[in-house]
Amino acid sequence: MITLIIVGLVSGIITAISPCVLPVLPAILTSSIQDGATSRRRPIVVVAGLVTSFAFFTLLGGLLLSALGLPDDLLRWIGIGVLALVGLGLAIPPLGELLQRPFERIAPPQLNRDGNGFVMGMALGLVFVPCAGPILASITVLAATNGFSWGLVALTLAFSVGIAGPLLAFGLAGQAMGSRIKAVRTRLKGIRIASGVVLLATALVVATNVAEPLQRWVPGVLANVQESIENNESVRDELDTLTGREEAQPASGDAFTFDQCEEMAADELHNCGPARDIVGVEAWLNTEGGEALDIETLTADGGVVLIDFWTYSCINCQRTFPYLTAWDERYRDEGLTIIGVHSPEFAFEKVVGNVEDAASRYGIEYPIAIDNDFQTWREWDQRFWPAHYLIDQDGVVRQVHYGEGAYEDTELLIQTLLDAPAQVAVEDPDRHTSGRTQETYLGFGRLQWALNEEQVARDEAVEFTYDGTLERDHFVYEGEWTVTEEHALSGEDARMEIYFYAADVHLVMAGEGEVRVTLQNDPDYERVVEVDGTSDLYDLFEGEPTQDVMVLEFTPGIEAYAFTFG
Repeated sequence: MITLIIVGLVSGIITAISPCVLPVLPAILTSSIQDGATSRRRPIVVVAGLVTSFAFFTLLGGLLLSALGLPDDLLRWIGIGVLALVGLGLAIPPLGELLQRPFERIAPPQLNRDGNGFVMGMALGLVFVPCAGPILASITVLAATNGFSWGLVALTLAFSVGIAGPLLAFGLAGQAMGSRIKAVRTRLKGIRIASGVVLLATALVVATNVAEPLQRWVPGVLANVQESIENNESVRDELDTLTGREEAQPASGDAFTFDQCEEMAADELHNCGPARDIVGVEAWLNTEGGEALDIETLTADGGVVLIDFWTYSCINCQRTFPYLTAWDERYRDEGLTIIGVHSPEFAFEKVVGNVEDAASRYGIEYPIAIDNDFQTWREWDQRFWPAHYLIDQDGVVRQVHYGEGAYEDTELLIQTLLDAPAQVAVEDPDRHTSGRTQETYLGFGRLQWALNEEQVARDEAVEFTYDGTLERDHFVYEGEWTVTEEHALSGEDARMEIYFYAADVHLVMAGEGEVRVTLQNDPDYERVVEVDGTSDLYDLFEGEPTQDVMVLEFTPGIEAYAFTFG
């Protein structure tokens, strides 16, 4: 158990410096200077409120809401409401005095000092959504399925203390800078008003999910570090003991266990045993009339199935959506069925309407199974989000992958099982063009068709140029781009030129902004594509088979993942 506590502490520290902290970080920084240098305890009070709220409601929030018959997302909206209310009180001093009156006879805490900070911290704890790894997944599933134990409490406290460390450092750093800036000391009233505005903005950001594109943009390096720490064999064994997963189905015959398969080469088909059932589903989304799907039926009809475990607030899951939606669009008619099993990380994710909104936001049109009671999760001996299982026509699991990545390997295996290679040999009813340009990835992880690839610096903004001759089926970056492992992020004057042959051209994108599309040999062709924050496959060109150079001009802040052609 000592090992698990240490790992829980380290995992909490990593979580607190990951992209997941971005929505609440401005509130923590500004709250530390609301009362100037005289309130040195304020960062401690705010962080203590956040950690207390997060730990308590992670363990007991779902059970309390269920016992009282209250909506699963009530706590989240209470947190948003409290943040907005405290923000209004700070931003509009007369309103703050009015809000304070009911508390004037209560001492302590009063609404305008440490009590204010603790209440605000508790509200932040209700809206704080950490990135999910095996540690948090074990805490969430045990708490949601009444698996309460002192080991669970110890692990939760260790994880929460780990979160507290970096957040407290951020708060103290903000206070230290504020105490050294004369404008902060002499304009305290204005600082409080500004802090109120920040809290209002935080409430709005959390309520509308507008920070998701920024969170997805931050490189996932910490996620890889977290996974390597939490998913090593000794930690895995202790988590299995805590969660009862040591009774997971063993390998039999020539089949391997899911964990064994996950450790094998991701670009090869393996015998990972028969697919499990999808059980205990509360509702189905994106099926005709909400009809339940059955893996045995789908595979018996000659289909291939990809089971993807996800939860919509998980940043790691969100980074996989462009690939999943592209595979669904490309291979559904070939016989692939993707089933997203939504097993919630937090109580507010149990609300089916919230999942529907998220599916619409991310452009997910494949079937979704609502697994609120984690019955399918446990049936599949699941560990954390995201995870996928590729199932062949005989109902055998042939690939297991935990976390992000392995996209190219998975797609190649899908093509192998469907006998549907990336290059289609003949024209077909879907207007796939013989000899069309290949799928073209834009992140450095699978970059091979960029003619100015030598200018790519990983995860750094670079000003790209190209003065050579563009070759067929290749592209070039121009202007400012930041190329990450999975996508390229547009900066100032960002452009691309790609020499293609196809009837349809699409680009997987996320973020927000506009892309102006023109063709060199067709001066009348122009299309402006609005990228609305949804990770999706956006149409750039549709028509007859055409060979031309497409010029794309991007506004800053757009994530470009991959070109696909039809």
